[in-house]
Amino acid sequence: MWKKRLQISLWVLLGAGTCTLLVAAMQTKERKTCSAVKINIEGAYDHVFVNDKDVTKILLANGAVKGKEISEVALSHIELALEKNAWIKKAELFFDNKQVLHVDIEEREPLARIFTLAGTSFYIDSSSKRLPLSNELSARVPMFTSFPSDKQKLSKPDSLLMEDIKHIAQYIQQDSFFMAQVAQVDITPQKTFEITPVLGDQLIKIGNAEDLEQKFEKLKSFYRQVWAKAGFEKYETIDVQYRDQVVAVKRGSSKVYMDTAEAVKQFANTIKQMQAAMSDTMYAAPMPKPAVIKDSVQQQNDKPVATGKKTVQQAPPAKKTVKAATQKKQPKAVLKKH
Repeated sequence: MWKKRLQISLWVLLGAGTCTLLVAAMQTKERKTCSAVKINIEGAYDHVFVNDKDVTKILLANGAVKGKEISEVALSHIELALEKNAWIKKAELFFDNKQVLHVDIEEREPLARIFTLAGTSFYIDSSSKRLPLSNELSARVPMFTSFPSDKQKLSKPDSLLMEDIKHIAQYIQQDSFFMAQVAQVDITPQKTFEITPVLGDQLIKIGNAEDLEQKFEKLKSFYRQVWAKAGFEKYETIDVQYRDQVVAVKRGSSKVYMDTAEAVKQFANTIKQMQAAMSDTMYAAPMPKPAVIKDSVQQQNDKPVATGKKTVQQAPPAKKTVKAATQKKQPKAVLKKH
């Protein structure tokens, strides 16, 4: 029995001694002074928006740290002061065993740049937080023009519109092709979205932010199957809002529809129809020339082709009225480097 009591007493004394040593060590450390400050900034843009000078300026505004007793350094207070900077997402401060103050900064990542109808401009991150422009450099992010409000607190419709902007910007950023091809995205009065491309003088209508993967895949398919053959200047408008098809408008002509899944099949069928029509002696009226054969696109005709039992002399082809080429559209926003 006495052995058990002795063991318990020894464990109690050992625990008390350990606690005393820890407290003494902590007190000794707190009496020591800060020997140096080490700043570490993590971000996607290599500290473009927040640098060591910015952090040092905030530290000095809260009192010089180097040479100050560790116990007198209000770490939590400095962290809050740092996080007041719009570009600082999170700040963590701690001392190591050599009395070096480590300042770890997590920089916010811009997701999109927005131009408002009022003429103001700002960045947003994935949490919709507004971020000011930098005097050093413009971030390479998708740009959206004609946002209806420049207020800090948005109405419900504008908040929903901001969510759509985030979804579109995220999709564009994760695709290197569209990051290079999309010059800007304009917001229409109907709260839909239209893309101005880098290459080509077309207006690309994507509608709302629903089914973005399908819409952009259709657009990419259109590039591969049509533009690779027809060139960039052939079409005036490309609309990918509708399910399973792309509606393209040629310059000076009517709408052209392309089903991305059956473009090749339509091309083969068109060739067969032309061959059959040319060999059919009972054909009465001239067959209209397909709109775009080499582009795998099918033209919708306003009237059906007439046929009869007797062979009728072909009427001379009607002269086509050639419309003047439309002037190149000017960009809806002039983007300057900051």
